[in-house]
Amino acid sequence: MSFSADIQGCMKDCILSLFWPRKDIVGFFEKHGCTKAEIASVQIEGESALKRHEVIDTLFAALAARSDSGLGPFRAMLQSLLNWSHFDPYYFDKLRKLDRATATRNLEHLRQLQEIRDAKIKADRERRAVQEAERQQPTTSLEQLRTEYLDLLANKTSRQQRGYALERILTELFRLSRLEATEAFRVNGEQIDGAVKFDGEHYLIEAKWQERAASNEPVYQFASKVSGKLYGRGLFISVNGFSPEVIRSLVMGKEIQTLFIDGEDLILVLEGHLTLRDMIDRKVKAAQTKGLIYVHPISGAEKKS
Repeated sequence: MSFSADIQGCMKDCILSLFWPRKDIVGFFEKHGCTKAEIASVQIEGESALKRHEVIDTLFAALAARSDSGLGPFRAMLQSLLNWSHFDPYYFDKLRKLDRATATRNLEHLRQLQEIRDAKIKADRERRAVQEAERQQPTTSLEQLRTEYLDLLANKTSRQQRGYALERILTELFRLSRLEATEAFRVNGEQIDGAVKFDGEHYLIEAKWQERAASNEPVYQFASKVSGKLYGRGLFISVNGFSPEVIRSLVMGKEIQTLFIDGEDLILVLEGHLTLRDMIDRKVKAAQTKGLIYVHPISGAEKKS
């Protein structure tokens, strides 16, 4: 998030109207986060000394060249200038090198620009919040999702479309449960079927509709995606269940990061036997207390493929 050109320009005017010696200008930058290397690049003495405004331009450019665009120092300097009240009597009153009226006018202009900026930031934040709330609103009912899912089970949709339909059903199910859902996306070449936020944690989603129980390869690939994320967690959803080999290999000697959900679990939620929140919570509990990643969400018993 960079500062607008008008605010940067006004900050330069303020600094120029508040400090007279070049060393004081440099000291202001140094006090607000400029590094020694950045300061050393500015010549303020001798025949090749930069003019006052050139010192400011050079240090602004050095900060802007940082990988973070110098946001921290710029923000710190802005905060100081917005609250500025000191006018050095030696340069303002005795030597009259600086003009108090000019400095005051520049500072007031900066405060006005900041008020406009704050109002814009607030409006943008509120607009994004409204858009996100609208995006997270469900567009269908639990009954409609159950009917659509049963139609998929009855092969009323082509095999190529069932995977995409399952992703959509899951997204709508999350939204009906007031869980923050993220639709499918790609990151670093990896395809992610989506994500859901549950109890403050983000879970990656992998949804598979296969003719047989999930084989090792797709599960391993998904587990690798999960483990590559900060505090990675994942929900692997396979309508036709999982092979015993997959379950054993994913648990033995490894940190549990992925939980298994199958078609029976989805039916129980879609038919209203328990909520989606309850289903995920019980699976998380089983993993955290018993080390089990594939359990029946009502009985809590480990599922056997």
